[in-house]
Amino acid sequence: MDSILEKIDTLLTEQDRILIAIDGKCTSGKTTLATKLAEIYDCNVFHMDDFFLRPEQRTPERFAEIGGNVDYERFQEEVLLPLKTGQPFSYRPFDCKSFTLADPINVTPKKLNIIEGTYSQHPYFGEAYDLKILLDVDEEPQRQRILNRPVHLHKQFFEEWIPMENRYLDTINKTHLTKA
Repeated sequence: MDSILEKIDTLLTEQDRILIAIDGKCTSGKTTLATKLAEIYDCNVFHMDDFFLRPEQRTPERFAEIGGNVDYERFQEEVLLPLKTGQPFSYRPFDCKSFTLADPINVTPKKLNIIEGTYSQHPYFGEAYDLKILLDVDEEPQRQRILNRPVHLHKQFFEEWIPMENRYLDTINKTHLTKA
């Protein structure tokens, strides 16, 4: 954590606006880290979970793509590109209960903006970030943490989401791997 804070502090002195991506395996601590950083810094936090695919996008072809189970195009259009301008914007998070887009969230970019979640470092985004953090977790602790989540999601985690996530993570740069 100290090295992450040191890197952020350095970036904050060098640049007008900082964009950080916290990516990694489910249950590796991405949301927890983003929450802790938000407590330390006055920053925005955006969640990749807000960009799950809408029903009409859930095709076998899309799921066959590396990182294809997130709406990376909409994320780039509604969040990444507007963050770069520094101008206020809004985006519509995906509602997992209704499988629709929820009401817009209005955002004013801050000096520090954090994107957290698996697929936040999707190759589609290119070199969008000033700092990339990639978290890992061993299989057994991950399994135990998933078993503490709602029972109705266990099968999807183990049979769908984790295999897709692992294929994605195998494709991105692991040079900044941090064990959680």
